[in-house]
Amino acid sequence: MCKYSTLTIRPDISIRLSILTMTIDKSWNNFTAAPHRVMFFGGAVQAIAAMMWWLIELVTRYGVAGQPFAWSIAPGAAHAYLMIYGLFPFFMFGFLMTTYPRWMNGKEIPAQRYVPAFILLMLGTMGFYVGLLISHHILSIAIFSTLLGWGVALYALLRVLLDTPPSDKRHPKIIFAALSMGWCGLLAFLIWLLSDNPSWLRYSIQVGLWLFLLPVFASVTHRMVPFFTSSALPHLQVARPVWPWWVILTFSVTHGLLQFADAPAWLWLCDIPLAVAAFYLTYAWRSRHTLHIPLVGVLHIGFAWLCIAMLLFGVQSFMLLFNRGSALIWGLAPLHALTIGCFATILIGMATRVTLGHSGLPMKADRPIKLMFARMQLVALLRVLADMLPMQGRYWLYLAAAIIWLACFSPWLLRFLPIYWRARADGRPG
Repeated sequence: MCKYSTLTIRPDISIRLSILTMTIDKSWNNFTAAPHRVMFFGGAVQAIAAMMWWLIELVTRYGVAGQPFAWSIAPGAAHAYLMIYGLFPFFMFGFLMTTYPRWMNGKEIPAQRYVPAFILLMLGTMGFYVGLLISHHILSIAIFSTLLGWGVALYALLRVLLDTPPSDKRHPKIIFAALSMGWCGLLAFLIWLLSDNPSWLRYSIQVGLWLFLLPVFASVTHRMVPFFTSSALPHLQVARPVWPWWVILTFSVTHGLLQFADAPAWLWLCDIPLAVAAFYLTYAWRSRHTLHIPLVGVLHIGFAWLCIAMLLFGVQSFMLLFNRGSALIWGLAPLHALTIGCFATILIGMATRVTLGHSGLPMKADRPIKLMFARMQLVALLRVLADMLPMQGRYWLYLAAAIIWLACFSPWLLRFLPIYWRARADGRPG
C-alpha cells in the first residue's frame, strides 16, 4: 500500500512542479521582455513603500498613534532621499530605456543591460528601509548598490547615444547629463552618511532637485508633450519653441548654484524668468485645448504646476530680500508644488500612458484613471496649503496628503502591476 501511494503521488508532484516552473519562467520572460516592465514595477512598489514609511513617521511623530521610531538617520533626510533618488529614477529609466532607441533610430536595449540595473536598484531600495531600522552600515551598502544600478542604467543609455547614427540628440544628451548629475547627488548622500558633514546632504538634495529632476522632467516634457498633443489633436497647431526649454535648464542650474552659495534672497532672479518661460510653453502647446483628453491633459496640468511652483519660489525669495534673517514664508509649499504638483503628476501621466500603450491595451482613460489623476491634484493642493494657510494642527493636512497619495497609487499598483508579468494583450513582443 505504501509503495503504491509513493508511485502515484510522486509523478503528480513532479507534474505540478514542472507546471509551476514553466509558469514562473513564462512570467519572468514576460517581466523582463521590456525595460519599462521591470523599472515601472520597481517604481510602483516604491511609490507605495516610500509614502507608507512617511505616513508611519508622521502619525508617530505627531502622537496620532504609537511611539516615534528611532530611525538611523533624520526622517527629513530619509524622506528627501526616498522621493528624489528612490522613486523617480525607476520611472525615468523605464521610460528612457524605451524611448531612447526610438528617438535616435537605434536598436532596443538588451535585457542583459537593464535587468542587472533593475536588480541592483531594487536591492538598494529594499536595503535602505532595512538600514533605516538597523544601522548606517546597511544604509551605506544599500546606497552603494543603488549607485551601481544607476551606473549600469547610465551605461545602457550611453551605448544608445554612441551607437546610433548622427541626428538631433539635444534632448537625449541633456537628459543623460542630468541623470549623471543625479548619480553625483546620490554619491554625495553616501559621503554624508560616511562623514556626517551636513554640507554633503545639502549638496545632495539641491543637486537632486535642480540639476537632476527638473532638467529631466523639463526635457522629457519638451520632447514629448507637443508630440502627444499633435497626435491626439492633429488639427491643432502646436509649436515647440526651443528657447523656453534652454531658459528653464539655465535657470534651474542657476537656482541650484545660488542655493549652494547660500543666497536664497536672490533666487527670484532665476525663478521668475523660469516661471515666465514655463508659462510661455503652456501657451505655445495650446494646453487649454487638451483638458478634455485626460491622457494628454494631465501632462499639461503637471507642467502648469511648474509655472505655479516657480512663481511661489520667486515671491518667497523676493520677500526674503526685504526681510533678511526672517523665516521663509510658505515654508516648503513651493517645493511641494514642484515635486508633487509637477513631477508626480507628470510621472503618473507618463507611466499610465506607456503602460497602456506598450501592453497592447486601449489608450483610453476610464473613470478610475481619471480619479487617480484628480487625486494627485488634491494631494498637491493639500500639501501646498498646509504650509501656506495660517492654521493650527496643520499636520492633519500632511496626513491627509499622504493618505490620498496612497489612495491614488494603490489602485494604480493593483491595476497595472500584473500587466508587467503578462504577455501583451495584442500578442506583439515587448
